[in-house]
Amino acid sequence: MKTDYAIIHKNWNGIEIEIRWIADYVSFDDGQSMAHLEIESISPVRAPLPITETGYRSHFINRSNVDHMGGPGAYVEAWIDEMSHTHAWRETAAASKQLALF
Repeated sequence: MKTDYAIIHKNWNGIEIEIRWIADYVSFDDGQSMAHLEIESISPVRAPLPITETGYRSHFINRSNVDHMGGPGAYVEAWIDEMSHTHAWRETAAASKQLALF
């Protein structure tokens, strides 16, 4: 297990996101490895995103999937974009815009 993450910053709909990426987080005896992505909204702190209600997501993935999308920044951006079209996210986004009376 390694800890030397690359750090990428992105902005999505006014939310500053930090993406931490390591391509070979763990290596197995058969030569395979597992990559690791951490996605966290940092401004506003822990703001919900379409891929996480808590503003933080840890995700293990095969490196080739991320490489195929153009790298970790492009992968996360495409993932967030895809999930932003779901009914669940539209409800979450609408609820966060409404004022609570109680």
